[in-house]
Amino acid sequence: MITAITIKDLQVRIARFDDQQAYKELFTSLYSYLFQFAKSLVKAKEPAEEIISDVFIKVWEKRKDLEKIENLKLYLYVSTRNLSYNYLDKQKRSATNALDNVQAEFTSVYFDPEQLLITADMLSRIQKAIDQLPPKCKMIFRLAKEDGLKYREVAEILNISVKTVENQLAIAVQKIGSAVSFDIQKTISSSVRHPR
Repeated sequence: MITAITIKDLQVRIARFDDQQAYKELFTSLYSYLFQFAKSLVKAKEPAEEIISDVFIKVWEKRKDLEKIENLKLYLYVSTRNLSYNYLDKQKRSATNALDNVQAEFTSVYFDPEQLLITADMLSRIQKAIDQLPPKCKMIFRLAKEDGLKYREVAEILNISVKTVENQLAIAVQKIGSAVSFDIQKTISSSVRHPR
């Protein structure tokens, strides 16, 4: 994911110089993450695409005030959440769509087999364990671990406490660990004996 420093640089370029290239770079860097988040809330591709387009259109329209935003990435996630909820309200769906009913459908990008010295089978077991997490727990795990958001940011996006984020992540790690239950020493020693 794009770094906070890069986002800040793009934010300044857009606000001060109407830099369309910076705007395009911001859009392309964050689009897939925000799209997956919106899609997990509205449960449909086309509305999620429209929501993200609307979020970025508003960014461009309000570009002169962009520098006033302290954390643009958090701002974009909160805007996506709000527009997603507005969409759901307009669709006459349940206005109190509980987080437990939200199905996170993110593409896992967190685990790198080379970095973690795990096999394709192990990667598959980890992904399956993530997919079997309760919906609320899975969404928190993916926002924090895959999208790289801080616990405080996840809490703000989902309107929950930081303690709830911490507790849900602890549950996720424990469930993934027990579902996968592999011996890292065995993995390391087998990769040393059988170099690629």
